[in-house]
Amino acid sequence: MKYYLGAYAASPNYSGWDPMLETAYYNELKALPNIKGLEHPFLGALHQYDDSWFLANIDPQWHYVFTCIPGIMNALGQNPMFGIASDDEAGRLAALNFMQQACTAIGKLNAHLGRQAVTAIQIQTAPARHKASSSKAALMASLRTMLSWNWHGARIVIEHCDAYVEHQAPSKGFLALSDELDVITQLNTELGKEQQLGMVINWGRSVFETRRVAGAVEHILAAQAAGVLSGLMFSGVSDQDSEYGAWRDSHQPPQSSGQVVKGEPGSWMTEQAMHNCLAVCNDAAGLPVLGAKIGIRPHSANISQRMAYIRDTLAILDRYFLPS
Repeated sequence: MKYYLGAYAASPNYSGWDPMLETAYYNELKALPNIKGLEHPFLGALHQYDDSWFLANIDPQWHYVFTCIPGIMNALGQNPMFGIASDDEAGRLAALNFMQQACTAIGKLNAHLGRQAVTAIQIQTAPARHKASSSKAALMASLRTMLSWNWHGARIVIEHCDAYVEHQAPSKGFLALSDELDVITQLNTELGKEQQLGMVINWGRSVFETRRVAGAVEHILAAQAAGVLSGLMFSGVSDQDSEYGAWRDSHQPPQSSGQVVKGEPGSWMTEQAMHNCLAVCNDAAGLPVLGAKIGIRPHSANISQRMAYIRDTLAILDRYFLPS
């Protein structure tokens, strides 16, 4: 088994840009035997700092899943009404323009590699509902527009982020899972077998929303029951005020244990919790998007330390699929 890795969250370039440091990090990533490719952050261009550097340093055999959440969060910092589910038309159109840029970047990467290298693009249903109005109707309109574009073979999937929950401070506060599933299933019915939309569940964001480990399983089952489960990304969260923060979407590593040497003691994402999620999937190994994204603390950790966390996290997945 090979997995997608949200390597950007564990990058040693936690502030600023040092291409030599990132090159050393990528060289270590390319040596990992169980990496299918990258969950790649989109912030408005193919690479946040240098498209040419990125194209020169990636493994030619890697596959990619674009994620729009870093760019969306940056945009929301400037305009709270930004988002493909926004009821503010200017904010919705701005988000569509951003998605068009992502489409162009996918085409650039595929053209460089000479193949269809991007499996999917993960989109998120901004804006934050405690700051701006959003709706299923706005999301439907945006998706209809996006489905008319040439995505160069990449599948459009919604990555569910924590929905707005009354009396609970949100991290994202986007649309409810049920609303997202309603829109996806309606459009898929209209589309037939062409351009089928999907849903990716992020472990940490579902647990952040529900405040229960079982929440991730419930969200997986809901997406699966709707026939649209397309992926599962493991990223941890905790209620403890560590360097990662309490109830923050800071991509905590799994909980440390006898087998997980490089982990976070307070993380709610245990090996058993991860395996429980995989077990409820009808075909976990066949999911188009499957992998992990972890952040590293302290920020001063060197590349060797960062790689140790990554290896231990991916080993949890290996122990499920390749039991000894």
